[in-house]
Amino acid sequence: MFRQGFDNDKYLKLQSEKIRERISTFGGKLYLEFGGKLFDDFHASRVLPGFAPDSKIKMLIELRDEAEIIIAINTADIEKNKVRSDIGITYDLDVLRLIDAFRGYGLYVGSVVMTRYKENPVAEAFRHKLEALGIKVYRHYGIVGYPYDIPLIASDEGFGKNEYAETSRSLVIVTAPGPGSGKMATCLSQIYHDSKRGIKSGYAKFETFPVWNLSLSHPVNLAYEAATADLADVNMIDPFHLDAYGVKTVNYNRDVEVFPVLRSMLTGILGECPYKSPTDMGVNMAGFAIYDDEAVCAAARQEIIRRYYAALCNLRKGNGSEVEVNKIELLMRQLMIWPDRDRPCVSAALERAEKTGAPAVAVELNDGRIVTGKTSPLLGASAAALLNALKALAGVPKEKDIISEHILKPIQALKTDTLGNHNPRLHTDEVLIALAVSAVYDEAAVRAMEALPLLRNTEVHSTVILAQVDEVTFRKLGMHLSSEPMYQTKKLFHN
Repeated sequence: MFRQGFDNDKYLKLQSEKIRERISTFGGKLYLEFGGKLFDDFHASRVLPGFAPDSKIKMLIELRDEAEIIIAINTADIEKNKVRSDIGITYDLDVLRLIDAFRGYGLYVGSVVMTRYKENPVAEAFRHKLEALGIKVYRHYGIVGYPYDIPLIASDEGFGKNEYAETSRSLVIVTAPGPGSGKMATCLSQIYHDSKRGIKSGYAKFETFPVWNLSLSHPVNLAYEAATADLADVNMIDPFHLDAYGVKTVNYNRDVEVFPVLRSMLTGILGECPYKSPTDMGVNMAGFAIYDDEAVCAAARQEIIRRYYAALCNLRKGNGSEVEVNKIELLMRQLMIWPDRDRPCVSAALERAEKTGAPAVAVELNDGRIVTGKTSPLLGASAAALLNALKALAGVPKEKDIISEHILKPIQALKTDTLGNHNPRLHTDEVLIALAVSAVYDEAAVRAMEALPLLRNTEVHSTVILAQVDEVTFRKLGMHLSSEPMYQTKKLFHN
């Protein structure tokens, strides 16, 4: 059952104030690393119910006249076609999407930095594509011993080998399609090159997770570990902050590991380091905007379960690893989470599938009601569950048909007879189009269409891995999906 627990307006106010305060600390140039997603931050909106996915971009719009953006992407992620699981596109395509989106908000994108660069045909093709589109591209290389060999890192054989990204504004936002893209290293490399050119510059970090003033074992912080299980990230007590202030705060291993590099570099550049800990260098006020901790904890537990199923499905598809699955299993054990007990739509879907002997889907509505959908000659289980959920929300009797067979049958014929599809069952997007047509003359269909916004934040579970079109439709509707790691058929090719 969904309920909010996060005050987004309070968060925006506190976060904006903190960022402006940090910008004023450095009089010349500030590299501001933006962790997570600048917009479309669906992970944050799922684990902090009430958080708006576009919160960060709203703050940047106020600073757009003095800000420019560098997008960092790990070259290895280009080569292996790494996919953003929340929107289903590869990281390299997301770079193009991000540039378009930033420009749409009136923000200036100065360049793209390809980090940990190793020459290969895929990376070179992407670099040439960007340059052909008029986008400046710079290459940053891996450094042996990073982040521990500080003398090498802060030398001409370390950061000095990287290409210097030319910037023209006082505030440089460094962001990326996802974690592990090398945002911090990009900032530090730029500061090193600035110092060589006599330019005074500084660094700060805007990272939503982990939330530094929540406990190490808080479900929100553990949900972040689940989200980054493929990167082997772990949350930990910030030892530098504990030593400097005697206060326990939470950070994550990569920031703790790289802090000595940052501290040594800033000391050499500025004469002293303004930060005593990784926590100091962050500007994260999310923890102060939580007003219902129980609601937030419940949402974070659901996210961990969804991440677990996603890891299992990725493993089944050949894109994941057992290490990732095992790590999330450990997190679930730590919180005493059991999917069939703590995610009601799981047990409901499995029970329906067992009764029908075919794939099934269950939806938990925001008021706690469970509706299910079965596979039939007309509809796939996803489409059936979607229609049943809309009927329940609109107060339409379950036995009432809100889409006539006179509409469904021609669509099936078009799919099989004209377009050559072997499966006549309708997917979720096709059913929604048919529902929209029915709404022209059917009052019940009108009410069902009007109920579509009420699907946002509902929980969905499928007993099989869904077709991409169904996954995308659920995502666009704001429904939170998990799936059993099995395919509906034994075919080798699934699309």
